[in-house]
Amino acid sequence: MCATCGCGQDSAVITIPHEHPHHDDGHPHDHDHPHEHGAHDHEHPPATRTLTLDQKVLAKNDRLAARIRARLAERNILALNLTSSPGAGKTTLLERTIRELGDVPMAVIEGDQETLLDAERIRATGCRVVQVNTGAGCHLDAEMMRGALDALDPAAGTLLFIENIGNLVCPALFDLGERTKVVVISVTEGDDKPLKYPHMFAAAGLALINKIDLLPYVDFDVETCRRHARAVNPAITILPVSATTGDGLFRWYRWLSEQRSIPSSTLEDANAPA
Repeated sequence: MCATCGCGQDSAVITIPHEHPHHDDGHPHDHDHPHEHGAHDHEHPPATRTLTLDQKVLAKNDRLAARIRARLAERNILALNLTSSPGAGKTTLLERTIRELGDVPMAVIEGDQETLLDAERIRATGCRVVQVNTGAGCHLDAEMMRGALDALDPAAGTLLFIENIGNLVCPALFDLGERTKVVVISVTEGDDKPLKYPHMFAAAGLALINKIDLLPYVDFDVETCRRHARAVNPAITILPVSATTGDGLFRWYRWLSEQRSIPSSTLEDANAPA
């Protein structure tokens, strides 16, 4: 069980699309409850008990994430942890990115509670992908990341995208060994999103404001959202884009090129403006 968020997560199923899936028949295992007090004992466990357990869970995760980060660095693999609310457009963004930067070696780790739907969409682009299904779990963790890496075995120099589960709470806390987190929000969600989910925006190096093609039809102000995000994280980079129409994606590709050495000719092929 995840002591940090109480999601009951204790296992995951990792699947390579179109290969025989393995089903997890295990059941969540609850932690033992603190010993019961006597009939006349009205004391409660110290308030720090849960915090201490949370710190242990996160510390164990962070130690493994550090080893994963070193493993990726040895092979010059750039890993980016993509997070968002459900429906913000992460998968559409990845599909278009993979197709338009076709000369760049890429791989994807897909995180969802159930189904292979997003992994099959990525596989249709020709990109290598593994699916991690968490069941009741609301986030990926470093142990799942290690299992997915073992299954995927990305080549040296790969640009590795980790599409995390649609959730802006717990994924902010769990380091997967990535270079940085990329948070994707859409203009349909409201420009106050950074204030409502400050931990995610504080943890992210880049925020993509997606679906800007819908700006004429929704009550969303890009500058207000930008101001809110920078109030939480002054160093965050903010890029308005549309994964559907391609508007502004040259900024995303340019940012990727700054994180990893992508040939300029590839950017030109992706219709990047001068």
